[in-house]
Amino acid sequence: MLFSKKVNAAGAIVATSALVLGAVGLGTTAANAATTITVATVNNGNMKDMESLKGEFEKANPGITVKFQVLEEGDLRAKVTTDIATGGGAYDVITIGAYEVPMWGADKKLVDLTADLADPAYDVKDILPPVRAALSVKGKQYAVPFYGESSILMYNKDILKAKGITMPNKPTWQQVADIAKKVKTSKTAGICMRGKPGWGDLFAPLTTVVQTFGGSWYDMKWNAQVNAKPFVEAVTFYKNLLDTAGEKDPVSYSFNECLTSLKEKKSAMWVDASVAASMLEAKDSPVAGHMGYVHAPVYKTKESGWLWSWNLAVPASTKQKDAAVKFVKWATSKEYHQLVGKTLGWASVPPGARTSTYSIPEYKKAASAFAKITLEVMSSVNPKQPGLNPQPWTGIQFVAIPEFQDVGNKVAQLVADALAGRKTVKAALDAGQKIAQAAGNKHK
Repeated sequence: MLFSKKVNAAGAIVATSALVLGAVGLGTTAANAATTITVATVNNGNMKDMESLKGEFEKANPGITVKFQVLEEGDLRAKVTTDIATGGGAYDVITIGAYEVPMWGADKKLVDLTADLADPAYDVKDILPPVRAALSVKGKQYAVPFYGESSILMYNKDILKAKGITMPNKPTWQQVADIAKKVKTSKTAGICMRGKPGWGDLFAPLTTVVQTFGGSWYDMKWNAQVNAKPFVEAVTFYKNLLDTAGEKDPVSYSFNECLTSLKEKKSAMWVDASVAASMLEAKDSPVAGHMGYVHAPVYKTKESGWLWSWNLAVPASTKQKDAAVKFVKWATSKEYHQLVGKTLGWASVPPGARTSTYSIPEYKKAASAFAKITLEVMSSVNPKQPGLNPQPWTGIQFVAIPEFQDVGNKVAQLVADALAGRKTVKAALDAGQKIAQAAGNKHK
């Protein structure tokens, strides 16, 4: 759940872009006069691109001024959560994750965008179906994806080829474990996986392993399942994989550390966010052109990729609803993707949001190594039931309840202790069960 891209602010904006973008239900009215909307967003490359192009929206909508408040992820979550909880109205457009949308939508803290998105020119059905599902509550859509991602297996083709190994397009976890052991050397880990404590660190990939092993955080009655057999088997498998073929100190590894490890050829494989592929294939990457990409490994399910998106939503507390909705539609439209591609470069187009993006010839060429597999996986995952059993929330690598950040962080620390050999898997998950059940009791 991490993303960054360079911004090429020097790109010339095509003269007709304002007219084109104005066609997406963005015409001006007298109500637009002297309206200012404030957009709270996360400090990453795609969002900085959006800020650099806001002048095109303002040209198409005279009288509307857009102010950006760009924050680090932790600060953004804290400020937006406080504003939503208090109804402060500090922001008119907010950037939130797939974790928050179902909760805040159900609580009517967000504007229901369903009717506004029905505009034929916007083409809401072009949004990847699993992403739309993750942003909807009882058939009502409360946010729109700016970009999305799943998880995939990334591997160094040269390392596997040297051992005479061919990677299946849809491998099982056992196949991956076997391959990791075969390619491991004193200088190269067979696989790198997140072990750093945190619900968005260790448990981002580990929850998907739990699900494909048949486990879950909770059952349909909110009974915690953290020390149930499938959960224990999944964590035990994860630990054994890292012990036999992983990095020497797995609890110090998360996204950035594994990314560096693959770039430096210190690891042969990695299962993580699909957006990492664009970084491995960047012009300055030493492994560009040498990597392969396949579906995330499975055990008992057909897919095991996660689903995450950074989304634009309108708080119910806004006093500038119409202008805010117009901006949200502009920034997530097909025309916006064309604008980014033509002015900032096609590799900078926000991925994992619209199906049509993957049909653009220029984008397909720029992202040829990973675009197809990303679309395949994101179109195949099921955020309503990612595991074998139904669950009372929508989401894959998280539980959509307010308490999960705390629960996930505490249980992740316990599991990290097990990965580091400071306690047994059983002791860690027995303690985690109590933490998870205390939160689950509030939802029975």
